[in-house]
Amino acid sequence: AGSFQEAGVIQQAYNLNFPLHAVPASCAQCPAWSAFSVSSPAIVLETVKQAGAGAEDRPEAVVVRLYEAHGSTVTAWLQTSLPVKEAILCDLLERPAVQGRLPLEQQGLRLSFTPFHVLSVLLVLSR
Repeated sequence: AGSFQEAGVIQQAYNLNFPLHAVPASCAQCPAWSAFSVSSPAIVLETVKQAGAGAEDRPEAVVVRLYEAHGSTVTAWLQTSLPVKEAILCDLLERPAVQGRLPLEQQGLRLSFTPFHVLSVLLVLSR
């Protein structure tokens, strides 16, 4: 019922095409956790990958790629449980954008999207 945004069509499509796979925990008391979360249903975290063409390029960094899927202008928070020491906006070839440094805030990384905009963020991790 309602628009595709209200009906959650995008999330349901991802659930159908990319179902979650349960992995047994190594112990019964292991707490549940999530590596990433996004504050807006309009934003889809599409990709998480190691930075660079090979493991030797940036073993301490990952790239996350997100896009706005509802055709709206929105500000969203990207939160992660990973030990991020630096966050940098980059292009699709993973080259840092001019003034691409993002402040690490308590709520996470504040990201602004225009309709159907794709953002790539390089996350440099603490060792």
